[in-house]
Amino acid sequence: MFSIYLIGLILTGVMLVIQYLTRKVDNSFLTRLISGVILLLIALMTIVAGGWVLYATALILSLIGAFELYRLLGIREEGKTIGLLEAAGYFAIILYYLSIAFNWGILQLPVILIGLVIVMAVYVFTFPKYHVNKVAGTLLGIVYVGVMLSFVYQTRMLEDGEFIVWLIFLCSWGCDTCAYCAGRLFGKHKMAPILSPKKTVEGAVGGVIGAGLLGLIYGLLTQGPVIEYIIICLVGALISMVGDLAASAIKRNMEIKDYGHLIPGHGGILDRFDSVIFTAPIIYTLAVSLIR
Repeated sequence: MFSIYLIGLILTGVMLVIQYLTRKVDNSFLTRLISGVILLLIALMTIVAGGWVLYATALILSLIGAFELYRLLGIREEGKTIGLLEAAGYFAIILYYLSIAFNWGILQLPVILIGLVIVMAVYVFTFPKYHVNKVAGTLLGIVYVGVMLSFVYQTRMLEDGEFIVWLIFLCSWGCDTCAYCAGRLFGKHKMAPILSPKKTVEGAVGGVIGAGLLGLIYGLLTQGPVIEYIIICLVGALISMVGDLAASAIKRNMEIKDYGHLIPGHGGILDRFDSVIFTAPIIYTLAVSLIR
């Protein structure tokens, strides 16, 4: 069984190393590489452990990611204690994770709605303390970070989830690496010239094809359902690009480079897991639909 995790780790690690080596080497290169290796080791340990270890890790990452977003959107005020609106956002995320822990199943969506009601209650009963933009940002943090990132844990806990969960990282980081390489070699047509001038249509196509090939290789190495893995990786790669561009759009709107500085050379949790956040729920949904 450990060999399966090792295969997933190696494929993911190769994508990260290629990603770094194909970029211009500067003073931050070694820092980024070391941080990437540490992230991979943490991913291996938590995914292998699964259960409560991965659950706690996902919850902590969700709360940190929400903190980064809330700080960026002005919901979290530097040097001040946690406000009611911010606290309501964190509480809604924790409440959703509790629904996962206790396997409430069909109650998970109502739990999200309860969290949204709590946020709106804070907005209403403290009016006009919080602007509607901050309320919207709080709701965004609950779903965009808390709910979507939780699907890394939920995918791992599926039947055969120890195999499927690696597809999340292969799609996200693999697509990014293949897209970069293809863009450097063949890129001519800009995909989103205002939002991300360096990304090209040719690079995007290369990223999707590369992710599909990674799904093929992973399926053959693990003796898994190859066709299903390819389909999942192809679709996941498309979604991962949306996640990457969405995170970039938010940063450009707020005129910042990184969400945080928690991970040396990478930025914050949202900087490193921007595409994973979008890919995880898609991989989960496709796995449930195609494999189970």
